[in-house]
Formats: sequence, structure tokens, C-alpha cells
Amino acid sequence: MTIVKLGYVAMSMNVQNSSPSQTMTVAQFQRIQNREAAIHKLERIALSNLDNCLRLLKYNKFNDIEFFRFSSRIIPLANHEEVGDWNYILPLKEKLKEIRSFLDKNPSRVDFHPDHFVVLNSTDPNVLKRSLHTLQMHQRLLKGMGIQSQHRCVLHVGGGYGDKEKALEQFIHNFGLVPTRIQEMIMLENDDTVFTVKEALYLCEKLSIPLVFDLHHHMANHEVEDWQEDWERIVNTWSNSSLPIKMHISSPRNEKEFRAHADYIDVDMFMGFLSAIKNSVPEIHCMIEAKGKDNALLKLIEDLKAYPEIQMINNGSFLIQ
Repeated sequence: MTIVKLGYVAMSMNVQNSSPSQTMTVAQFQRIQNREAAIHKLERIALSNLDNCLRLLKYNKFNDIEFFRFSSRIIPLANHEEVGDWNYILPLKEKLKEIRSFLDKNPSRVDFHPDHFVVLNSTDPNVLKRSLHTLQMHQRLLKGMGIQSQHRCVLHVGGGYGDKEKALEQFIHNFGLVPTRIQEMIMLENDDTVFTVKEALYLCEKLSIPLVFDLHHHMANHEVEDWQEDWERIVNTWSNSSLPIKMHISSPRNEKEFRAHADYIDVDMFMGFLSAIKNSVPEIHCMIEAKGKDNALLKLIEDLKAYPEIQMINNGSFLIQ
């Protein structure tokens, strides 16, 4: 028997006007002649984004959803050189405390998936520096919300640069340059074009980083089709984490656009995965990466009710026997 909790990514299809990713471009910022007024506008946008994060957490609570990925675009231009002197956390402290208070009363697993420009295996010092600044922003947000930061940011390994073995070793070298408090946040994910499960596992086992298994990515990019031969190794990467193992689930849009995410989850595909891993772990958290966002989660829960081995706990969690 395994407990399964479902989550979704960043935005709701049902909560109106709730984007946590409202932004301002550099050009828009520069057009505002009064710099102080421009900074205040950035702060208002960030506060609105955080307010929408809190609205989404309340919506999740109402729907028994206890797993959620925050947007990584909460603070516009946070790491841009144009506003390098902006202490963006200071004006957000009270709103972050509101989220902290809500999560204290309504525990939920929350995390981030920083954008693709966070590349820890880059040979370009400037790319690495920007990547670390972005991860520091995530760490400051987690701290402000009172969330223990261990294993809260999932990343791809990075680029292959024409020599994947060298790129893997570059990741190991660069990881040694990353401050410990940032290292502790990181989880790695197999991707759909470059680094397979086995290659990501090489890093995870060497550096004690949990691996987030992405089934769809594995289907698109693998050395060996049968992922089950590596499942025990994947589970063991989580042995030093206080959190249950997590994975990503999405379905191909179609055969031609195989890597693109469908609106909803193919329940038979998901059940195939669950049937293979049940009883191997006491609990697993599955992040739904589908265009339908929370609607995809709610539909998947309804679809799963047709299977006799599924026992519902609530609208966002169930047991598989």
C-alpha cells in the first residue's frame, strides 16, 4: 500500500485573475523616469503575485490539494542588473509572513522549478553567477515563508555541450562552488532531450542529491526503456531527505508532438507507473505537469475512481493497494 498525493503547477484554471507571474519588462521599467516610482511598481507587482499565491493555497486547501509548485516569476526583474541595488525582500516581508502563517495552520508541500536559464554545469562564469543569484532569490523566498529549504528546487542538469561526460563532470566541479545553503535546496530531474535517468543518477548518487523521476521525459529520452531497473536507485537518492519521494507526471500531446504536454493525464499511463511502484515506498508525491493545471488534477482523481485498487483519501490524495 502506498499513499499518493497529487499536485499541480503554479496557476489555477478556476481561480479568476490569480496569476502569480505578473511581470514588468526592462523596457517598461526604463520608461518610468522616476526610478523610485519604477521600483514601487515592481514591488506592487510582486505583492500582487504573492497575494495570488496565497489565494491559490486557500483554493488548494478547499480542494484537499496538499502539493503545489510556486511560480519562479513572483518577483519581476529580481536578478536583473538594472535593479541590482533593490532589496526586494524587505517590502514583501509582511505578505510572506501571511503565507507562512497559512502554511503553519494548513501544512502543504510547496516547492519551485526555476526556469531553464538556471544552468549549474555552464562553463561561462557569468551564466553560473546569474544562476546562483536566481537560486538565492528562491532561498530568500522560502526563508521568508518559513519553509525549510532542503530539497525545494528541482533543476535539470543543464547543457550537453557536445560532450555529455565532460558536461556531467563540469556539474560536479561547479556544484563545489555553490554555497551549502543553496546546495541543500536542489533536486535534479531527468530531461527529455539531453540527460537520461541513468546520467542524472550518476550525479545524484555522487553528490547526495534527490532525483525527481519524470516518466514522460524518460519515455522521450532514455538509454534503456525499462525505467523499473533503476527505481530502487531513484528511491535511495531520497534516503537523506525529510520529504517523501516526488515525481513528475505528464502525457504526450500526440505522437508528432511527443515531448509537448497534453492538457490532461493519460490515466492508464499513470496507473501503469503506480502499479509498478506500489509498496516500494510508503508515500509518493506526484506533480502534474499538464496544460490543464488544476483541472488536470481534478479530472485525474475522477478517472482514478474507476480502478478498484484505488482507495480515495480525499480530493487530492489516495491509496493504491
